[in-house]
Amino acid sequence: MPTPLSLKYWKRAVQAGALAVAVCFSLGASDAGARYDKLNHQMMCSCGCGQVLGECNHVGCPTSPVQLAELRTAINGGMTDQQIFDSFVAKYGATVLAAPTTHGFDLVAWIAPFAVFAAALLGTILLVRHWSVGRKDAVQTPSTPEMDAIHERIRRETGSEGGY
Repeated sequence: MPTPLSLKYWKRAVQAGALAVAVCFSLGASDAGARYDKLNHQMMCSCGCGQVLGECNHVGCPTSPVQLAELRTAINGGMTDQQIFDSFVAKYGATVLAAPTTHGFDLVAWIAPFAVFAAALLGTILLVRHWSVGRKDAVQTPSTPEMDAIHERIRRETGSEGGY
């Protein structure tokens, strides 16, 4: 027959083991919850509302509950983030991603805005430079007696005293 001390010891060991298992599962659950939140904010709702999947809040959305359930199932199934994104893209199209990937032709979406800005800046600099180099100072024509007479007549008729 076991002594009371050893029985008490084994009860405590089993309780400690159960507590350790519970802590491990709860840490895994919070990690899965954080991963779920992170992933559903990296995808778009495919109903056409233009909102992030995790924040689609219009009443009666037919697709966000389905997509969120699929996401939770994929996470619980042990899929990696990339596998989840690939499966969603295969099912809903590339528009399900909130940001384009950095691979292949999608890389253009990241580069194009900076390239367009640089081209516009360069074009503006060249245009201003062209205008400033091509501009000649206004050359005043020498006055002739006929032009002086016309200017004098204009001054008298308009009553202006200022110069031409």
